Amino acid sequence: MTAKAHPTSAAGAAKGARGVLLTLAAGQFLMALDSSVMNVSIATVAEDIGTTVSGLQGAITAYTLVMAMLMISGGKVGALVGRKRAFMIGCVIYGCGSLTTSLAPNLTVLLLGWSLLEGVGAALIMPAIVALVASNFAVERRPAAYGLVAAAGAVAIALGPLIGGVATTFFSWRWVFAGEVVVVLAILLLARRVADAPPDHRPRIDVVGAIVSALGIGLFVFAVLRTSEWGWFRPKAGAPSWFHLSPVVWLMMAGLFLLWLFFRWEARLVARGTEPLVDPELLGNRQLTGGLTMFFFQYLVQMGVFFVVPLYLSVALGLSAVKTGVLILPLSISLLAAAVGIPRFRPDASPRRVVRFGVLLMLAGAVVLLAALDEDSGAGVVTVPLLLIGLGMGALASQLGAVTVSAVPDEQSADVGGIQNTVTNLGASIGTAVAGSILITMLTSSFLTTIEQNPAVPAEVKEQANVQLVGGAPFLSDAQLTAALEDAGAKSEVTQAALDANVTARIDGLRAALGVLALAALTALFFTQRIPATQPGAARP
Repeated sequence: MTAKAHPTSAAGAAKGARGVLLTLAAGQFLMALDSSVMNVSIATVAEDIGTTVSGLQGAITAYTLVMAMLMISGGKVGALVGRKRAFMIGCVIYGCGSLTTSLAPNLTVLLLGWSLLEGVGAALIMPAIVALVASNFAVERRPAAYGLVAAAGAVAIALGPLIGGVATTFFSWRWVFAGEVVVVLAILLLARRVADAPPDHRPRIDVVGAIVSALGIGLFVFAVLRTSEWGWFRPKAGAPSWFHLSPVVWLMMAGLFLLWLFFRWEARLVARGTEPLVDPELLGNRQLTGGLTMFFFQYLVQMGVFFVVPLYLSVALGLSAVKTGVLILPLSISLLAAAVGIPRFRPDASPRRVVRFGVLLMLAGAVVLLAALDEDSGAGVVTVPLLLIGLGMGALASQLGAVTVSAVPDEQSADVGGIQNTVTNLGASIGTAVAGSILITMLTSSFLTTIEQNPAVPAEVKEQANVQLVGGAPFLSDAQLTAALEDAGAKSEVTQAALDANVTARIDGLRAALGVLALAALTALFFTQRIPATQPGAARP
């Protein structure tokens, strides 16, 4: 006869599980917040610490680079010292970075705190979160747990502009990072309830593999992040040129070559019977590669949308940072509803169908926004598309974490976490870079074409515009363009022609960027077949 569980103990277990989930979700929220919280406050922060906007963008780029370079090694450190200990050490390092950033008097200190310390902390925390979910929740509960953790990260990205806008407008941007320190302290207190995922053996750290993989990933991601300034293939005006090509081409090739060497090295270690940093056989795991591919496309589309929509709201419509953040809230709400609701109400749903449905929703959202955008559209045009995209992201978030981790034994969950977070960082970098590059290219082409066809613009002005904008036209609001033209002493008819051309060009650029993101979502559909048709642990028909 089976003993019945005592109601009090069951309630305590449920409460403990909620506490663990809250802790890990808070960690994921914190990691993702830094990717978007300062996007609406770059100019203010740059002025406060005595640097340029380009300098601050460099700090944001460096943060992404550090995470991408160290994520795989961070997962291996967790296997060496224990996942819970790696998580807590990472939180301490991250908290020190946040405190340093909040007190930064100049760009150098900001780079130390934000880019280096927070990046290193994130590289330890994020792989550990994946492993700790696996060790704290049964197989059948993992989809819901991974969905909530992933949703916390996506919601952080969506709320980031609102949080940053409110803090910068009414207080100071420094309060955001000071607040992160408080959150880190709370996470460290709550982490005592988290069950560790102790390593079954003391692994050997592949130092050569760690260095080569970090350099390969770092070079590739750095190249992607520089495309908007250097150009993808042809060097932009004023940009460096290596053998008549943009440095982006050569850096990407160098990065890919180093990654090829890395996997050759790892295969050699396996042949010798030595433990590799990443087992090359993982790439032959159809379910794992399917999940990683979908993660890549999800973050590519997601970060591309988070680049395009705030630009439209804050620049094209001239809305404040606070209003821009509020208008993005529908995405956060629908994302959270899908990430929580699908595992709760359809726990046995086919992961493949849910993921496919999510990709279709993201595609529909991008297409609806693309079709609705015009020169006369207002802020309300983004509401329905963001709801659709949020539902799609939530559907993916509810399944992909469990898909990737269930593809390997539990002892490899931290390794998968490192690879997974590397892939998501790569997707986010490419999504932002591609959206930005396509937007600026189309914006420039449209602006110059409209000016060229306007008989009110003198020939010498047209020639000057072609020369000055050959490297790319900036994405400017009407107020910014008017001020620039007044400073240049432009005549009223030229100013009006430029304003009209700018309105058209901005919409053309946004549409082009959204079109590329829709194409990426459509491409992702071809890879959904790799996602399993049944939930982890479920009996197959």
